[in-house]
Amino acid sequence: MEIIIKKDAHEGSCAAARVIAGLVRRKPNAVIGLATGSTPLKLYNELIRLHKEEGIDFSEVTTFNLDEYIGLPAGHEQSYRRFMNENLFDHINIKTENTHVPDGMTADVSATCAAYEQAIVDAGGIDLQVLGIGSDGHVGFNEPTSSFASRTRIKTLTQQTVADNARFFDGDESKVPHHCITMGIGTIMDARMNIMLAFGANKAEAVADTVEGPVAAMMPASILQHHASAKVFIDEAAATDLKLADYYRWVYNGKPDWQKNA
Repeated sequence: MEIIIKKDAHEGSCAAARVIAGLVRRKPNAVIGLATGSTPLKLYNELIRLHKEEGIDFSEVTTFNLDEYIGLPAGHEQSYRRFMNENLFDHINIKTENTHVPDGMTADVSATCAAYEQAIVDAGGIDLQVLGIGSDGHVGFNEPTSSFASRTRIKTLTQQTVADNARFFDGDESKVPHHCITMGIGTIMDARMNIMLAFGANKAEAVADTVEGPVAAMMPASILQHHASAKVFIDEAAATDLKLADYYRWVYNGKPDWQKNA
């Protein structure tokens, strides 16, 4: 696990975007897993800029999103399909048919989840997965105690996640769906690279537990310690609880630029 500490969320997001851009340059038909929420917005803004100003070509890229609320149609203002369209897909040259978000309105959740897993396999697997982290350490909607072997499935959100996400629903927890479809931790771990973003002091404890704590199902993100290629991009505020923060800075700052972007 590589820990990259930047001054703020903008610098951290730009550094992560350079890794994604490097992948797309090397492999134009890359398969990229994407996340939603407020954390990756600056990342997506930078990818849009790289496309428009530096010619990064997404025309052959395939994407798979981590999750979607059950019961929200694609056009709902808080659906993750709409989020991705408005914040990334509509602004780059990616083919709509190459973008995949779980169907929150499916009549057969189990079949939809199985088909999503198969679609990832058929695409050749995920080259790079973008992740955020919840205040309780969840990734995707894999809440604490989720199996490390889990696959795409239905999950019930914890009260903490419902409370955290209420800000997207006018602050009203009663409007937040309580169930979702999410990639499993096993699915996430199959990605050839994972990139996690975490910004702000409210993520400091979860970051420290993920990076320096024991690997445990109570802290789902901690499984990334066992991933062969995991990069964690954080800002100074999110780094405040790390015991080895100075070491992580020393390691990253000593790398050549080509290695930083690989």
